[in-house]
Amino acid sequence: MFEKILIANRGEIALRIHRACKEMGIATVAVHSTADAEAMHVRLADESVCIGPPAASESYLNIPAIVSAATLTNAGAIHPGYGFLSENANFAHIVEEHGFTFIGPKSEHIAKMGDKVAAKAAMRAANVPVVPGSDDAVSSAAEAAVIAEEIGYPVLIKAAAGGGGRGMKVVTRGDEIAAAISMAQNEARTNFGDATVYLEKYLARPRHIEVQILADGQGNVVHLFERDCSLQRNHQKVLEEAPAPSLDTATRQRIGEICCAAAQRIGYRSAGTFEFLFEDGEFYFIEMNTRIQVEHPVTEMICGVDIIREMIRIAAGESLSFNQDDITLNGHAIECRINAESPDTFAPSPGRITEFHTPGGLGVRVDSALYAGYTVPPYYDSLVAKLIVHAGNREDCLLRLRRALDEMVVSGIETTIPLHQRVIDDPSFQAGDYDIHWLEKLVAHN
Repeated sequence: MFEKILIANRGEIALRIHRACKEMGIATVAVHSTADAEAMHVRLADESVCIGPPAASESYLNIPAIVSAATLTNAGAIHPGYGFLSENANFAHIVEEHGFTFIGPKSEHIAKMGDKVAAKAAMRAANVPVVPGSDDAVSSAAEAAVIAEEIGYPVLIKAAAGGGGRGMKVVTRGDEIAAAISMAQNEARTNFGDATVYLEKYLARPRHIEVQILADGQGNVVHLFERDCSLQRNHQKVLEEAPAPSLDTATRQRIGEICCAAAQRIGYRSAGTFEFLFEDGEFYFIEMNTRIQVEHPVTEMICGVDIIREMIRIAAGESLSFNQDDITLNGHAIECRINAESPDTFAPSPGRITEFHTPGGLGVRVDSALYAGYTVPPYYDSLVAKLIVHAGNREDCLLRLRRALDEMVVSGIETTIPLHQRVIDDPSFQAGDYDIHWLEKLVAHN
């Protein structure tokens, strides 16, 4: 097992990794920008290294600085968390080349799954259902028009290297194809340095369902059931729950087995998430995330598995500490992403925290790096806390979540707590009747 791990991230996920390490008896190294010198993960880590100025491109995305910090502190491994360099195949390769262990998948799996066209091809070969669309990238409007006519409008043009809704265009008619292809390619080139786009069928009212897997690279793969991540705004997840309210036991088992077989077929290692659109009882693969997910706590709550701990064990060469029969689904969990944003306009709200009180009680967990007196910097993602609640069933979980949201205090900045209170009070959400467009409509009507 590793003696020391460098955490190449910030905020709540850096603190989450730190906690897992300490519970395993592993020393930690925090890296930070000058803007994060007083961050909680920096204050708690055994060692810390400043790797650059506030701009992420000069600090948390600065590969030479991170590798130098690992060398300086004699760390044995690097955990990338999520975001930043977590799905950068080149970073994973460089980490291994310099004699450190990358706590995550092999670089070739990161590269393949990071290219959505290649990922879909790999999943087709592994018998995973995919959204109807182009088998490869499309380079011209004429080619896209032929495919669109075959599968039927509306269609979706997506950046192969994309994410977060960038490089994504919905096309409802043939005369819109040319302009949409051009705009998607330009956005993809600007945001990802890769203009490759592909085309797939646009589903009208799907849910976003994802399946969490763990694989040790030694042939052992388990799934930890699924999460419903349909509540999104601008293609960014806002609230997640597990298990998905729309799935029955047989459907849940079927998609879990499909994902395990696919991960085993490609020789996957570490934590991974298969993401699907789910409509009319059918699953359609959209991408695989080769990292820990923001929403992993809801899975941990219903399964009793520490996913970060397993990632570390797997990276150290150990096999999974359990098999599929050991995993049981226990109750229901919901996570609210608390962002430093206006709950009405969603404008960023950085600033100094004057009061911070987290709710407690049975089945309540808060993952956050906030504390009273801390200043939320304006340079990074606005996520400042995750409120996760667990109960025996969904109805009790919602009651517990309402109570927890009422108890939570974050003063000095605006947060999205009022938005979450609105969501869970809505009868449609309470009934589990929502899709990926539901939240946008709720926000538009308020």
